[in-house]
Amino acid sequence: MPIIYLSPSTQESNLYVNSGTEEEWMNRLADAMAPYLVASGIQYVRNTPQMTAAGAIAASNRGRYDLHLALHSNAAPEGKYGQVRGIVVYYFPGSAQGKRAAERIAENLKAIYPLPDLVRAQPTTAIGEVRRVRAPSAFLELGYHDNRDDAAWIQSNLDAAARNIVLSLTEYFGIPFLTPTAPRNAVVDVSWGYLNIRSRPETSAPILAKAYDGAKLTVINQWQGWYLVRFDAAVGYASADFITLI
Repeated sequence: MPIIYLSPSTQESNLYVNSGTEEEWMNRLADAMAPYLVASGIQYVRNTPQMTAAGAIAASNRGRYDLHLALHSNAAPEGKYGQVRGIVVYYFPGSAQGKRAAERIAENLKAIYPLPDLVRAQPTTAIGEVRRVRAPSAFLELGYHDNRDDAAWIQSNLDAAARNIVLSLTEYFGIPFLTPTAPRNAVVDVSWGYLNIRSRPETSAPILAKAYDGAKLTVINQWQGWYLVRFDAAVGYASADFITLI
């Protein structure tokens, strides 16, 4: 299953025109994303508000992530303060995967942002969290926090934006989007030795782990005839026919 580095803004000096800071609201967005990420089987490591952008880049590069996702809001240049709106998702021009992720995020955000024509994906070499990370990167600027309408939209639509962004990630990774449910304890119930835990709900998907008969696991969610499970350090899909809830 995929794992991402989630990097909400640490820019506490960037003030929203109505209330709060970029750091506060982007961390709230990350908080809102977390249940959807877990529900859909996307594992993540997250920066902390005490980190700098350089620290987040270094932390991301120490791991092996399938995507680096940075969450930010924008500000208009001098002379246009409060006059600009829109969403931009940046990617590195040499990264086909980063471009695909950014375009998917931008396309889906058009469905919830009130000015869809102002949502776009765009290449850049000027942003460190795009240029300097090893993983494919998508750097989201979710509206302009110096614009009253954009700031209010962000603050009023955190859950909708979180759900929308995680939907885009599931489409990017080719896995089902699932809504949060309470985890359930379960055991493997097979007669031939072990149950394969796979990266997707398909019998042809790569095997991540093998759970032997009687092994305990946690059911995170369900997709058709498959359970999304956590078994030791592995998160993946296993046939629901061979798992007993307890």
